[in-house]
Amino acid sequence: MALVMFSVMVVLLLLGFPMMVPLIAGAFIGVMELFGTIEKTEFMIQQMLGGIRPSSLIAVPMFILAADIMTRGQSAGRLIDMVMAFVRHVRGGLAVSTASACALFGAVSGSTQATVVAVGTPLRPRMLKGGYKDSFVLALIVNSSDIAFLIPPSIGMIIYGVVAKASIPELFIAGLGPGLLILVMFSIYSMIYAKIKDVPTEPAATWCERAEAVKRALWPLGFPVLIIGGIFFGIFSPTEAAAISVAYAVFLETVVFRTMKITDLYQVALSTGMVTAVVFILVGAGAAFAWVLSFAQIPQQILGALGIDEMGQVGVLFTIAIAFFIGCMFVDPIVVILIFVPIFAPVVEKTGLDPILVGTLVTLQAAIGSATPPFGCDIFTAVAVFKRPYLDVIRGTPPFVIMLLMVSVLLIFFPQVALFLRDVAFPK
Repeated sequence: MALVMFSVMVVLLLLGFPMMVPLIAGAFIGVMELFGTIEKTEFMIQQMLGGIRPSSLIAVPMFILAADIMTRGQSAGRLIDMVMAFVRHVRGGLAVSTASACALFGAVSGSTQATVVAVGTPLRPRMLKGGYKDSFVLALIVNSSDIAFLIPPSIGMIIYGVVAKASIPELFIAGLGPGLLILVMFSIYSMIYAKIKDVPTEPAATWCERAEAVKRALWPLGFPVLIIGGIFFGIFSPTEAAAISVAYAVFLETVVFRTMKITDLYQVALSTGMVTAVVFILVGAGAAFAWVLSFAQIPQQILGALGIDEMGQVGVLFTIAIAFFIGCMFVDPIVVILIFVPIFAPVVEKTGLDPILVGTLVTLQAAIGSATPPFGCDIFTAVAVFKRPYLDVIRGTPPFVIMLLMVSVLLIFFPQVALFLRDVAFPK
């Protein structure tokens, strides 16, 4: 049965069907193989509806909408200008500014693809003019967007929390450590690259210019303060934080900055609705497919063949990391999370692994895979946005992927990279 399901899915993918079609087709074939009657497909429909029922998923369209409003208004640009004012004059400062801007925008959007567009569009031309090679610029933008998947609010962590029934606030706080570590590593590499390639520096901003940049960015800086601070201090839940971020974005762009009119919000909401529809169809289809796999006990057979029951915690973590990394190289991260998390859930529980640690590792691997050839979704976003050939986009990625994998290994051997802040914020 498994062979037929996966064969049909691969064929449909190769024929160019969107990912939701192979998932639904695979689930349908599984139901027919298991029950032998089309009437039983009602089970599949029930699982699809159940997959999108959790109230936590309301946060996903809210954060997408807030990010869309910011990108179309001035908020994203003001955050970028503030970062640039402080580090553009150091060797590699423009590259460091780009990576830092990705982290800041990630603290608002939670989406790697939105970060590629919002940060890459204004900064790529500036970096090219500043003397950086396009292969380095494209790789930096694509891989720095991974930070957005770890810095709260992370859409990947919301999906994982719903599927694994893990605490989303704890996941948000745990993602800060690895996200900041990646930012530091990328910044150091950018400085070394700029020194080796003798990239010229930009003139230093005066303290008056810096003060002005900070002043202009004060309102947009309210986003991470509201989201992270509110969740950290238990003032509101992630779902409530998402709603507040939308209200705050509307207030900034329509009242404070006056870059948008209330009537403009219709087009923004329409765009968000289209993206949300795709995400929720994927979530529902993934839930049905995961249910078929679980009912047929396919995960147990695969994991049993790998001998995962005899592995210790470190071995299980490495297996999870490899599975998610490879999966996200070919398929959208949300789909991989939906399919693989239920497969590994029994093993995680049996070995006594902290689900928050596992969730942070899973999210990190999903982020890495989404920026890694051959089919990482962020790569194709960059191809479409920057209108560059596929090979140009991926040419400079190996050093960044190596650094990201190093962070993964550190996370496995030193869990406190993620769990220290979690334990401070949520003492047991």
